[in-house]
Amino acid sequence: MGQRVSRTDFEWCYTEEPHASRRKLILEKYPQIKKLFGHDPNFKWVVTGMVFTQFFLMYILRDRSWPVLLLVAYCLGGVINHSLMLAIHEISHNVAFGYARPMHNRLFGFFANLPIGIPISISFKKYHLEHHRYQGDEQKDTDIPTALEAKLFCTTFGKFIWVMLQPFFYSFRPLVTYPKPLTNLELINTAIQVAFDAIVVYLFGWRMLGYLIYGSIMAMGLHPVAGHFISEHYMFKKGYETYSYYGPLNFITFNVGYHNEHHDFPAVPGSLLPEVKRIAPEFYDNLPQHQSWSQVLYDFVMDPDVGPYARIKRKKRGFESE
Repeated sequence: MGQRVSRTDFEWCYTEEPHASRRKLILEKYPQIKKLFGHDPNFKWVVTGMVFTQFFLMYILRDRSWPVLLLVAYCLGGVINHSLMLAIHEISHNVAFGYARPMHNRLFGFFANLPIGIPISISFKKYHLEHHRYQGDEQKDTDIPTALEAKLFCTTFGKFIWVMLQPFFYSFRPLVTYPKPLTNLELINTAIQVAFDAIVVYLFGWRMLGYLIYGSIMAMGLHPVAGHFISEHYMFKKGYETYSYYGPLNFITFNVGYHNEHHDFPAVPGSLLPEVKRIAPEFYDNLPQHQSWSQVLYDFVMDPDVGPYARIKRKKRGFESE
């Protein structure tokens, strides 16, 4: 089973999450950062290109064998779908059309969701914004593993399995720890996705739907691009709860690696987060950061000081950040 993790509990914190206070300090010194707030006019075209790339791949792969499909799904299709998931993350912050046109963003989220195969767009937004507002809250931040997960997957082998199963925990944990009523938009998201999946099966067969969903699941688990799930908030250095990554995979993930910058300024589109760091380097250069998402996955599994318990938590009354 391998070595057991050294931690037996989460790191409990009784101070405010760091982003609100740092945001205030940065804006006092660099008020021009406010000019970066808003939407990215090129974003919708990039996402549309990725969606149609998946449509094209489905067409050319329709008669391929399962081994070919699974290989392409892991190496290419899954990467595109993971990027589309991060596009949905951007859309949850109204990056596509701006805060003044929320329904345009929601509708575009339905479109970006199509190749993923599973309806996630509206549900993700419902929980993700509270992850920002209540970072570390033991109930409202559903990004944090449950105590049961941390206890069950507390060895080297256990952490390896947990990483592979991460898409399932990520998807179903909120339904257990912080259930919310189903909304009409979620029902619409589901209906559109089911209709699209039925069209895929009708035109190309069940294997192509399997190609889409398999790619989505595998690229959220033991996959280099999935390293950001762990790199963002797992405590690799005591006392630090958010980490940035400035490597090349940001190019295909809408700069989600600029995670300190994103939490400090969620209204800034991913394409402009490097500009935040350029304007205010003294606030970011000395923070702990990751150099490789693949290395993050390796270290998470092999390092006994890191595991599902390596998260900073706060009591559920929380500390609101405006």
